[in-house]
Amino acid sequence: MGSNSGIVTGLATVGTILWCVQLIPQIITNYRKKDCTGLPPLMMFLWVVSGIPFGIYFCILNAEIIFQIQPHLFMFFCSISFFQTIYYPPMKLPKWKILAIGISLLAVDLAMELGFILWLKPVYKNGTHWPALIFGIIASILLAVGLLPPYFELAKRKGRVVGINFIFLTMDSLGAYFSIASVAVGDKNVLSLILYAIVAFLELGIFMSQFIWLCRFRWFGKADIALTTQKENSELVNNDDQTTEEEYIFVDLEKQKCHVNAK
Repeated sequence: MGSNSGIVTGLATVGTILWCVQLIPQIITNYRKKDCTGLPPLMMFLWVVSGIPFGIYFCILNAEIIFQIQPHLFMFFCSISFFQTIYYPPMKLPKWKILAIGISLLAVDLAMELGFILWLKPVYKNGTHWPALIFGIIASILLAVGLLPPYFELAKRKGRVVGINFIFLTMDSLGAYFSIASVAVGDKNVLSLILYAIVAFLELGIFMSQFIWLCRFRWFGKADIALTTQKENSELVNNDDQTTEEEYIFVDLEKQKCHVNAK
């Protein structure tokens, strides 16, 4: 283990840095487009909330400073992206509601972190480790569940990825892969491996969904799209013709009624 400590630290550091700044490209994209269609607010909200137990977990463990900073930076950038998703279309919440949500999140974060860290740090030092583990598990579940809402957006659009920046997604996936490598080379913590693997798998699914959509509708499905469009246009024309015939019949009946009344 001693000979691998430098490699483990290096891999973990790279993964941690990627998971600190991965959301910056997404934030820039949201700002430029002024629209967050396809980027679920629930995803960002769950990631914001996951940062609270992650911060508590690493502070209780008294981990290296970079691991204590990472959850807070992650939560900061997630918060920006979350507020963008509720400020820009399609949600467009009023500013006062966004401000109220922001103040509430900050108050809950400060109260929980100060309360639990001051309470549980001495407990951890005395050898009772399970409370810290609970916070690690809760944070991991929230992080993984946060990647499920994008799949509902994919289902709406036949698998097409809309609103999610692929640079952000790539950086986040690389963070998971570097973290998997650091755990595999290092202490082989099963819980950490499962978390990182779930994140990597769910994000790979988003990449694959876009690839399949491109194959179906952009690269190899152009003929199918043309046929579908032609069929839809034909149905519209037929409907218009049918409506016109019905109008003629109605007008003819009205004329006959007027003729009978005149007699």
